[in-house]
Amino acid sequence: MGKREIIQCITAAACNFNVSGFMNGRIFREESKAVCVPGLNCYSCPGAVAACPLGALQSACSGTVLRIPFYVLGTLLLFGIIFGRFICGWLCPFGLIQDLLYRIPGPKIEHVPGLSVLRWFRYMIAILFVCILPVAAYLISGIGEPAFCKYICPAGTLEAAVPLLFLDQSLTAAVGWITGWKFFLLGIFLVSMIFIYRPFCRFICPLGVWYGLFNHRAALGISVLEEHCTHCGICHRVCPMEATIAGNAECISCGKCTDSCPSSAIYFRNPIRYGGPTEGKNK
Repeated sequence: MGKREIIQCITAAACNFNVSGFMNGRIFREESKAVCVPGLNCYSCPGAVAACPLGALQSACSGTVLRIPFYVLGTLLLFGIIFGRFICGWLCPFGLIQDLLYRIPGPKIEHVPGLSVLRWFRYMIAILFVCILPVAAYLISGIGEPAFCKYICPAGTLEAAVPLLFLDQSLTAAVGWITGWKFFLLGIFLVSMIFIYRPFCRFICPLGVWYGLFNHRAALGISVLEEHCTHCGICHRVCPMEATIAGNAECISCGKCTDSCPSSAIYFRNPIRYGGPTEGKNK
């Protein structure tokens, strides 16, 4: 197990250390739930001790009063400036789940057909389900709705719906077509995660879209020393995200390119040594 995997496990445990919730099926509701974690981790997961930033953003757009979520937006801005998509690779519990599923032996689709189109699909998802539909629902009916969380998010289904329905059988009476639809989507996602590396991160996740906007300039991340780069293309070939350029909006700072670059042109930047290579590698 490498450094990244250890940090992923620690982060997932820290986000979900309310162990009693997994036993009694009760959602943790203490003051820490007002704080957002960087990655995708459902608020309603019985073990969750903090809020999901995407869920908090959607919550502000639901109900009978639309609010501008300054705190959530500020938190997302801060996370983006400091981490970028480093969060996706190192600090996201749902990213860890995808990494673990991809380790299941079997055939792998390393080069996804229609990759460029699929990458744009996540921008459409973010704009439509995070921005347009919640506001449109409010304008039409007077009640906004968290469209992404309600109709798509597999993290919410896996981390919240599955354990809560298992622990509290009375909740099954409230199951409707939306729950059935989300379980169907979850099944598709889980199966695809075995054969394709992080399909949700790459083609669906709105948080990845947001953090990707900061990836080039975030304090933590991957950079390339152009004067050392020989354009051999090894970084692209070893990248599980199929990033065309190390450190671009697709890059999750997994470190495979830094370990593989024959000319040591790719490095981790950090706030202490922002201008040049950090010493050491990912593993």
